[in-house]
Amino acid sequence: MRLCGETDRIDSHFQLQFLLRFMHKSEAINRREEDHVQFTLKEYQAPDFCSDEFAKAPNATLASVVRDGVAPAGYHATTIFPEYFKIDGDWILAAQSRMDCAAVYENGTIAVREFRHLKAGDQIVIGRSEDGSEGIYVHTDGFDDRRSGSNESFTFRLGRNRETAFSLDYDSLYEQLRHEKEHGYIVWVLGPACAFDADSRRAFSRLVEHGYVHALLAGNALAVHDLEASYRKSALGQDIYTQLFHPHGHYNHLDTINRVRECGSIEQFINAEGIDEGIMFECVKHQVPFVLVGSIRDDGPLPEVYANAYEGQDAMRAHLSKATTIISMATTLHSIASGNMAPSFRVMDDGTIRQVYFYLVDISEFAANKLGDRGSLSARSIITNVQDFVVQTSKSLVPE
Repeated sequence: MRLCGETDRIDSHFQLQFLLRFMHKSEAINRREEDHVQFTLKEYQAPDFCSDEFAKAPNATLASVVRDGVAPAGYHATTIFPEYFKIDGDWILAAQSRMDCAAVYENGTIAVREFRHLKAGDQIVIGRSEDGSEGIYVHTDGFDDRRSGSNESFTFRLGRNRETAFSLDYDSLYEQLRHEKEHGYIVWVLGPACAFDADSRRAFSRLVEHGYVHALLAGNALAVHDLEASYRKSALGQDIYTQLFHPHGHYNHLDTINRVRECGSIEQFINAEGIDEGIMFECVKHQVPFVLVGSIRDDGPLPEVYANAYEGQDAMRAHLSKATTIISMATTLHSIASGNMAPSFRVMDDGTIRQVYFYLVDISEFAANKLGDRGSLSARSIITNVQDFVVQTSKSLVPE
């Protein structure tokens, strides 16, 4: 039994509690907004070539290739970092680099070339020192990125694993992709897991549709199962929404490959079958280039798949050499390949040098960290279910 006026006191009490909770929530939101940092590119710090150590350094030694595809003894193998070579007194940057290649001097520039592309007569840089003492300088801290925030010799949780908090990574990535959509070149490297789920297919399709995908690198399987989902509503015979198996569903992906091969191309298959959704559909519709490189286990494969691994490598590198942000998801094989071909920097059309960002997303810690530890780069590994990752990314960038 309540006394007179008790109801008013109780109502006032709850109103006060509600107001306090609201104020607390508002303060939390404001703190998050204050803590939020817009994406900005790090300024490249070039070496001081006017210093004595560089001015007094010798010119790099050059030697001729005698036999196609074979570098001369003592060749210099390139890295993922900016590299400078002193030729006739001038330090020249190798503008389009990749690791484990040869540095070729031609027409006043340094070209970075795979050994299989070397030709007799090419002038190759010789030397194994990278500190300038042989006219070769590898600049590893041009984008000095010390993220740990601690100078202590012992700290916990420096590695990245399933217990790592990835909230900052997500927020930073969203802001970065908004910037890169207009100012960069975003390359996605996808494994077939991205096509096994209805929501993740829809989410990635929306990213393509809204301009967050400038190139797609994948294997035969990603394209096959995405097209199978459009054609038969299954992936490897399993319904992409209910996860129930279709009768004789193990034929679905083979029927899809066979029909695409009959049509002659993915685009002709899409037109012939009236396909109106999916990852490959959106790529074709919005003229987003894709490179599909096969493996020894492929069925079919689809007509566009590169059967020659080295031709496929060249096609992938054409996009990776332009990339400013690379996001690789659930494909260890293609992730390693992309990481090996992607430099840590890119020389832009206006001559400025900017950082290349590499994200590796996988539910396996081993796979995600395989290329995640890349020296001083801003490469990040995110350990999570890739289907959840792409759905969350799409919702944040392309609200319904």
